[in-house]
Amino acid sequence: MNPTLKSRFSDPSRGVYFVGTTPPKDNTSQENVSDIADKLLGRLSAIDYDGMIVYDIQDESSRTDKPRPFPFMKTYDPREYSRIIREKSQHPVITYKSVSQRDRADFDNWLEEAWEHYGIRDIVMVGSPSSDGEVRLSLNEAYKALAEHRADYNLGGVTIAERHAKKGDEHLRLMQKGDQGCTFFVSQAVYNAQATIDMLSRYARECKEREVEPRRVILTFTPCGSAKTLEFMEWLGISVPEATRYRVLDAHNPLAESIRVCRSNLEQILEACLPLGIPLGLNIESLTNRKDEIDASIRLFKLLKATLDLKLAEQTL
Repeated sequence: MNPTLKSRFSDPSRGVYFVGTTPPKDNTSQENVSDIADKLLGRLSAIDYDGMIVYDIQDESSRTDKPRPFPFMKTYDPREYSRIIREKSQHPVITYKSVSQRDRADFDNWLEEAWEHYGIRDIVMVGSPSSDGEVRLSLNEAYKALAEHRADYNLGGVTIAERHAKKGDEHLRLMQKGDQGCTFFVSQAVYNAQATIDMLSRYARECKEREVEPRRVILTFTPCGSAKTLEFMEWLGISVPEATRYRVLDAHNPLAESIRVCRSNLEQILEACLPLGIPLGLNIESLTNRKDEIDASIRLFKLLKATLDLKLAEQTL
C-alpha cells in the first residue's frame, strides 16, 4: 500500500478522499482507454484526492424484478484500467473484484496475476448481488482464499446501510469482515442519512463492547441530475427518502439540489457519528457518463471534502 495512503488510513484524525470510476466498455481500444483515462485525470487535476476506486461492474439483474434503467455492458478489465490510472496519476488505486463468477482456482489465478502483472495492492471484494444466481465462489470462501494467498493485499469490504435498515445486522457483518481481514469499508452511495447514522452508531457500539478499534468507513456520495439517474440509483438499491426524491426532482436545478442534499446528509452524519470515534473518509462518484453529472461530481468532491476537513479540524480544537 502506498505509504502516504497507509499513513492516512492509520491516522483517525485525518480524512481520506477518493474518486470512484468505472472502466470503459470492454470493446474499447487500448489507445482509446488511455485517452479516456487522460480525460478523467484532467478533470481531477484541480482537486486534492488520495486515490481512486475502480469498480468491477456486474450484472445485478438477478437482484430485482425491475428492468435495468441503463443497459448492462461488460467493461474493460478493472485490473488493467487500475494499472493505467495508477501509472498516469501516480495515486493509489483501490480495485473492486466481483468473486462469485469464478471458482477457487480461477480466483487464485486472478489474485496472482493482479499482484504480479498489474501491480494491484488494494482491493475490495464483493459477492453475488443475489442468492438466486449461480455462485461459484462465495464471499466467505474468497476471504479464505485471500488469507491463504502469498500476496499481502490490503483488503477492504463493502457496507450497505440499506441492508442494516432491513435486517439490523450490518454492524455484525462489519465485525465479521474485520475478522476476515478487511481494514476499511466503502459504503453504497448515501442518500438516506438516518440509515447511515443508525448503522455507524451500532457498529461503534459493537466495537466498544468488544474492545476493538473500528475500521475506517469511506462514505460514498453521488450527484443526481435527472429522473433517469434517480431511477437507476433506486434500482441499485440506494435508499432515497420520498421527501428527498421530490426535493431533487421538483427543483429548478435538480443537479445543484442533489449536491445540497448530499452536503446536508454528510453534515448530519458527521454531527452524529464523528464523536463515536469511527475514522471516516469520502468517495465521490458519478453513476452516469453524462458530462453535467461528471462535472457535478467534481464540485461535490470539493464541497464535501471541505466539510469533512472542517469538522475534523474542529474536533482537535
